[in-house]
Amino acid sequence: MRALLVLFLSLLALSAGVVRAAPPVYAPVTPGRTLAFPADFGAHPDYRTEWWYVTGWLDTPDGKPLGFQVTFFRSRGASDTSNPSAFAPKQLIIGHAALSDPALGHLVHDQRIAREGFGLAYAKTGDTDVKLEDWTMRRQPDGRYQVTVRSGALSFDLLLRPTQPVLLQGQGGFSQKGTDPSHASYYYSEPQLAVEGTVARAGARAGTRVRGTAWLDHEWSSQVLDANAAGWDWVGANLDDGAALMAFQIRARDGSKLWAHAALRERDGRTTQYGADQVAFAPQARWTSPRTGASYPVATVLSTGATRWRLSPLQNDQELDSRRSTGAVYWEGAVRLERDGHPAGRGYLELTGYVQAMHL
Repeated sequence: MRALLVLFLSLLALSAGVVRAAPPVYAPVTPGRTLAFPADFGAHPDYRTEWWYVTGWLDTPDGKPLGFQVTFFRSRGASDTSNPSAFAPKQLIIGHAALSDPALGHLVHDQRIAREGFGLAYAKTGDTDVKLEDWTMRRQPDGRYQVTVRSGALSFDLLLRPTQPVLLQGQGGFSQKGTDPSHASYYYSEPQLAVEGTVARAGARAGTRVRGTAWLDHEWSSQVLDANAAGWDWVGANLDDGAALMAFQIRARDGSKLWAHAALRERDGRTTQYGADQVAFAPQARWTSPRTGASYPVATVLSTGATRWRLSPLQNDQELDSRRSTGAVYWEGAVRLERDGHPAGRGYLELTGYVQAMHL
């Protein structure tokens, strides 16, 4: 009984210490910071949220189109950073992977989450090197990314080769997300990545050889969304002529636009930035999920200045349920683009906050 009493009092004291622990202070995102590479390819553990987001289109040897997504998130927890325990959840590593195959009529996807540590899960500083058990994304000295995913639902072994310089989003990598400049992220993209490798679904004896193009977004922040924000619509597209288009809007809870931005980089490197009043998403067709009841604008017309981009989905059901990891359900899908009525390229459309408001 004495031993149990001592143990109880010790645990009580530890609990009291946890309660008194100061909340973490997250690094702010401020304009004027110059992104430096290769260091900024790596993790930024002082910030609250970070992701490396790869989306793209693949073609099989028989010409069949597939969409794919691989995302690694790093989330700084609320635990006391001075806690010496190796089990303290100071950083969480989360992974999402999905394959969009129209022959199936829906996504095949998987997700994982683990606290950083023990060499099993990490996001390293200095260069891109993220691991979540046997899911990895590593940037090699020549700039290529090796992406590996192993799961019971699907597997990827992909090599992503840059063909263009990094595209800094916003003002030199400072991407504002609202009227308050504190709602912002550091954000760059690597469009027009040349992809080759293999993909496989559950039960397949061997992977299917694929080739295609991809888009990589790397973003880190501590406070992105306004309190009145519900979510966002985002598109990243590799255009057929070698150009790259990114656009997003932040939506209020009543569906109105809180903020928007777009960037178009031509093949020759000339980049046009579009302000909030020059960017609009106009839904053309909606799809209602039979699982969540959410209604998503899966076909839309994006306006950037005087240009109209029509976005049409590879398939309607590209909803991803990540409630076992990030807690969100969202639509992330492969889309074709037309520019002023003419075929223009392929990309990915992300629609968040349609089931419930996003909480990062």
